[in-house]
Amino acid sequence: MKKLGDAKGATGAAVAGALALVLLQGSSADAGDDGSASDASPTVCVGTRPVGSLPGPGPGVGPPDDTPLFRVLAYVDRLGKARYSDVFTGLTVDTDDRAADVYRIPSEEFDSDICGAAEKGVTLRLYDTEATEVELEALVGEIGRDTHRWDGTFSLREVAADEAGFVLVGVDDPAKAGPILREAYGEFGKKFIKVRHVEQATDL
Repeated sequence: MKKLGDAKGATGAAVAGALALVLLQGSSADAGDDGSASDASPTVCVGTRPVGSLPGPGPGVGPPDDTPLFRVLAYVDRLGKARYSDVFTGLTVDTDDRAADVYRIPSEEFDSDICGAAEKGVTLRLYDTEATEVELEALVGEIGRDTHRWDGTFSLREVAADEAGFVLVGVDDPAKAGPILREAYGEFGKKFIKVRHVEQATDL
């Protein structure tokens, strides 16, 4: 998928280790069947903890911008991937508004934890999803292994999990590929695969 996007509304890249949110990929403005974003209103909380109360991302990990926003992002990402991996879907960063969009299967415990930890001035916008990051990445891996399965029918050019809660697949012919892909990957694929046209292939 795209590796960089606008800071406002840009998607934080999935990373090995804690996080590397300074690298941005894709845009959750492309959700929906054809890449349209959900219109659902988020639950919003604003941080009240003292500035500096959260640790930074640590040496060699994540962005060099040790600010309240990025400390909160690091905390949410670590917590979501560890303790709350059964509900965490992903997050995006909006530096203009000092905000993070957090996507998760609704969880009062997770919401309370991250909202209670957020530093003063940082806004968290919490969006409901129906799939976890773990589930989405598993589907990405399965589709990626099938890159050449569809040769001669359509060209599979990109595949990536979107933090808004689906798997985005780029192909040369969405009308042909969409029904085939959704049928091939069972009920989960039917529900969470979104297909769009992509001109050029990238490494899968």
